[in-house]
Amino acid sequence: QVFRSQLSISSVSDQDAYRAGLQPVSQWKAYGLSGYPGFIFIPNPFLPGCQRHWVKQCLKLYPQKPNVCNLDLHMAPEETIDLWGQSKEQLRRKGSGKKEPRSLLEKLRWVTLGYHYNWDTKKYSAKHHTPFPLDLAFLSEQVAAACGFQGFQAQAGILNYYHFDSSLGIHVDESELDHSRPLLSFSFGQSSIFLLGGLKREEAPTAMFMHSGDIMVMSGFSRLLYHAVPRVLPNPEGTALPSCLDQALSSDLPVGSVIERSSEEDWQVCAKYLQSSRINMTIRQVLSEGQKFPEESGTNTKGQAPSEDSHHQENSRAKRHKPNTD
Repeated sequence: QVFRSQLSISSVSDQDAYRAGLQPVSQWKAYGLSGYPGFIFIPNPFLPGCQRHWVKQCLKLYPQKPNVCNLDLHMAPEETIDLWGQSKEQLRRKGSGKKEPRSLLEKLRWVTLGYHYNWDTKKYSAKHHTPFPLDLAFLSEQVAAACGFQGFQAQAGILNYYHFDSSLGIHVDESELDHSRPLLSFSFGQSSIFLLGGLKREEAPTAMFMHSGDIMVMSGFSRLLYHAVPRVLPNPEGTALPSCLDQALSSDLPVGSVIERSSEEDWQVCAKYLQSSRINMTIRQVLSEGQKFPEESGTNTKGQAPSEDSHHQENSRAKRHKPNTD
């Protein structure tokens, strides 16, 4: 059922791969699944230490304004300006006691980038857009090109933040106006089970593991398949963090690298967070070249979600959320 996928090695220079924090494409392994044309699975192609950059960005930089997160729904804007600053000491001191109050970062469930997804209307809007992070756009462009999608434009991102009691309900990503471009998924931290289903939600899915650093590409036929994340699991090595996150960054970063060296202090906070968490970045191209959004009439672009967990639920004894039904 699993076979080796061919990558477009000549589409990404080794220098550009290095600048994105990736191994040369010739060293990547890529796999497909029979019955799922267009699905590509790439086990961790990141250079040693480079995953740390993306983890730090997802926790420290990307949740900042003007980007949007679930906490904006029930907190004043001034309260969500600096989630990192308000959480880092609490996270650093955190022990194993389950009764300790959660920091704001631990209450983070999603962040949207670029064209901000509206969870109410399930649409993107020209009116609700902020600049897409340049480093993440560069990473996404290199991965897409390696998979045969040159000219990919990273226009929207949804970052999901999971804990051991979190899950993502079955859904299909169809809100983008251009389905000819792939959906890219990057995972960091603890492992998870990923379910890849069919064109109808009742079709039996195929289950697979996603580990830290793994990249998944859904394109072509597989672009509009139902999928879900039912479980987050401790990394199979049995250590607090996967060994790939313990690796040090090379002392000499290439000219023009988008990777920033994390301070030891910042990484301690990230590492503590990841001991019980997983971060996933899904990157999309919303519009094809020259395409525009249809005229909107009275669309409320301010409302972001009916509830903070409509898409990404956390299973707790106090409150159980129904699976996502979009």
